Amino acid sequence: MAALAANDVILFQGDSITDCGRNYRDANSLGGGYPYFIAAELGRRYPEWNLTFINRGISGNRVVDLERRWEEDCLALNPTVVSIYIGINDTWRRYDSNEPTSTAQYYEGYRRLITSTLDRMNAKLVLVEPFVLPVPEDRKGWREDLDPKIAAVRELAQEFKAAYVPLDGLFAQASMKTGPAYWAGDGVHPSVAGHSLIAKAWLEAVGVRSR
Repeated sequence: MAALAANDVILFQGDSITDCGRNYRDANSLGGGYPYFIAAELGRRYPEWNLTFINRGISGNRVVDLERRWEEDCLALNPTVVSIYIGINDTWRRYDSNEPTSTAQYYEGYRRLITSTLDRMNAKLVLVEPFVLPVPEDRKGWREDLDPKIAAVRELAQEFKAAYVPLDGLFAQASMKTGPAYWAGDGVHPSVAGHSLIAKAWLEAVGVRSR
């Protein structure tokens, strides 16, 4: 993946983790999570780059929901960097609503998002893998559904030479120091520290090192 460049338009797409309370009535609202932290850090480091940041994450979304709104909320915005973070709800709905998304459905839908983007524009891709932590205890059972989906995202990142953000392992490693609830109280939605961890990993994936 090419590094970020001046005048890039960076689009963050995903579910509630990306949404993070953004104001839907304000097209410039970034919410209070990792997109905000990324924009703040890049703005501090590279004020001369004239970067534009757009958040179109929507709480509760799955891959199928991104597909339904991809024209309006991605392609029509002409981003030069497309960051996709989707998947935990594709697992969660199996357990709370009996609405499973198979790994094949997830992979194929995700792949259509990517190919429709690259067919229309020469965008740089950042793929963020979903994660889950074992709080509460029942989250441990989600691994059988989520792990193959994580593998699918890795496969897509390799195929399309996208920047890849390996969150599942990073959150597991971080949890060794503090316990998992510190990073995500319900095993899914990151704390402020968790969002900072995502932002740091995202920046490193696109070649921006900590300093």
